[in-house]
Amino acid sequence: MKPFLQASLPLSFSEEQMKVLGMRLTLPEVTLPFWGYRKKVPAYRLIRLEGEGNYTRLHFDDRTTLVVSLTLKKLQARLSPEIFVRPHKKNIVNLLYIEEIIHADGLILRLSNGDEIEVSRRKTAKFLNQYRAFQQEFMQQEELALQA
Repeated sequence: MKPFLQASLPLSFSEEQMKVLGMRLTLPEVTLPFWGYRKKVPAYRLIRLEGEGNYTRLHFDDRTTLVVSLTLKKLQARLSPEIFVRPHKKNIVNLLYIEEIIHADGLILRLSNGDEIEVSRRKTAKFLNQYRAFQQEFMQQEELALQA
């Protein structure tokens, strides 16, 4: 496997930098249902979401996971489409946590937590367009922040 595209974003953000970045990119909190109550989770802490039937496993930046009784499709509707993309029917990925994109038989995303996610062949072109658009938006945000 050879690197196809190296992520041009910084690979390690501090907790405070991620908070600021989340606010600047208008990442809302995600409300998750639990028995008898709801809990809000900052969206910038989510690395990826993995569908498991009618349940979804959330993978966080501190390497913890949480299973909720919502489908991936329902959670996708609650997330920002500019930051969270669905490269495969079983996964949603936070673009902030992509370390590199590897070109093997298809595209493979290597995330900051070490997970590797395949991009389905049918979604490859759309994914690359979303990723490049995100990078351009991120760079513009950084330039505006430096000017202020």
